[in-house]
Parts: sequence; C-alpha cells; structure tokens
Amino acid sequence: QVQLVESGGGLAQAGGSLRLSCAASGRTASRVAMGWFRQAPGKEREFVAGIQWSGGRTYYADSVKGRFTISRDNAKNTVYLQMNSLKPEDTAVYYCAAERAAYGLGSPQTKYDYWGQGTQVTVSS
Repeated sequence: QVQLVESGGGLAQAGGSLRLSCAASGRTASRVAMGWFRQAPGKEREFVAGIQWSGGRTYYADSVKGRFTISRDNAKNTVYLQMNSLKPEDTAVYYCAAERAAYGLGSPQTKYDYWGQGTQVTVSS
C-alpha cells in the first residue's frame, strides 16, 4: 500500500512557475514508478509526466514537454513536478499517482493504482 499527499498547487500568472510535491509513504514507496496526471473541468484525466522507480527514465505529454520537469528524491520518498512557462490551459487539478507493482517505468502505459487527493493549479492570463 502506498499513500500519496500532494502539495504546492496554487495560483500563477501565465509565464510563471509552480512546483508540485508528492510525498509517498509505504513500505515500497521508493521502488515504484510514479506519475502526475491532471483533470480540467469538463475534461478527462490526462497523463502529464511519469518517472521510473529509479529516476532513470522520464516521460512527458507533448503539451508539457520543454516546460515541465518531473524528478524524485527516493531518500525522501518524494516526487516533484516543476512547472515553468505556465499557460492558462495548464489550469487543472493535478494528481500524483503510483503503481502497485514495483520497478516500473512510469510511462503513460504504466498501470497506476494509487492516487493522491489532488491539488488545484490555476493559471491566469
């Protein structure tokens, strides 16, 4: 079992930056792939970024490539999402997710079974 708690959301202006954090707890937290998803009003939840359990590989949605960076600190069991050059279309609730199995890639095809409660990101124009 992995528990996830996100923090760092808020309000930013277009062109600004925010950093999201996701603290994971549980016996296997440092050995699971993790990802960030988002859901805007009236839209389906979508993959934003994912990171391999070791941090060696990262994956991004085309819409955020070059602007967002996912990273992790396994000593702290924490995953981060650095969001730069924010756009109003980045406005959404952002969710942290983790796989149930261990040693995954964190790709969009990874099966994510654990979810955080979500944190709101609002970007004003």
